Amino acid sequence: MTMVCHRPEGLEQLEAQTNFTKRELQVLYRGFKNECPSGVVNEETFKQIYAQFFPHGDASMYAHYLFHAFDTTQTGSVKFEDFVTALSILLRGTVHEKLRWTFNLYDINKDGYINKEEMMDIVKAIYDMMGKYTYPVLKEDTPRQHVDIFFQKMDKNKDGIVTLDEFLESCQEDDNIMRSLQLFQNVM
Repeated sequence: MTMVCHRPEGLEQLEAQTNFTKRELQVLYRGFKNECPSGVVNEETFKQIYAQFFPHGDASMYAHYLFHAFDTTQTGSVKFEDFVTALSILLRGTVHEKLRWTFNLYDINKDGYINKEEMMDIVKAIYDMMGKYTYPVLKEDTPRQHVDIFFQKMDKNKDGIVTLDEFLESCQEDDNIMRSLQLFQNVM
C-alpha cells in the first residue's frame, strides 16, 4: 500500500496569503507533519487529534463541524494550506474575517444563513465536547435556552434565520464577543 504525500505550496506564497512569517509557517508545518505524516488529514484523524483536548467529553460532532469548516474545498481532507489559512484567520485575522469564518462554521448546510436547527446542533456539540462535568451542572433544556438567546440577539428581523449581515452586526454590537475575538491575538 503506497501512501500519497502532499507537499504544500511554497512558503513564500503561504506567507503572502496568511498573517504568519516564514519562520512561523515552518514551525506550524513541522507540527502538522508530525501529526499527519502524509501532509493531509482526514476527518477521522482530525477527530482523534481534537478529542485529545477534551478528555472528559465527546468532541466528535464539534470536530466534524470544525473539520468541514477547515475543508473549504470539500475534498474530505485538510491540507496544510487549508489548516494554516484557517489558523491565520482565527489567530490574526480582522474582526470581520473571524466573524465570517465563525458564521461559516455555524452554517452547517452552507445555504448562506443559520437556522435554529443548525445552531442547536452546534450548541449540543459544544456541550457534548465539554462533557458531563461542567459547573454548574447543565439542565436538559440549557442548549435550547442558549439557541433562543442567540436568536433573540442575532435575528434582527425575526424571520427565524440569521444572515451573515445580521450575524456580523450583532457580534460587533456585543462587547463580550468582541473581547473574545481578541483572546488568541498573540498566541504565536
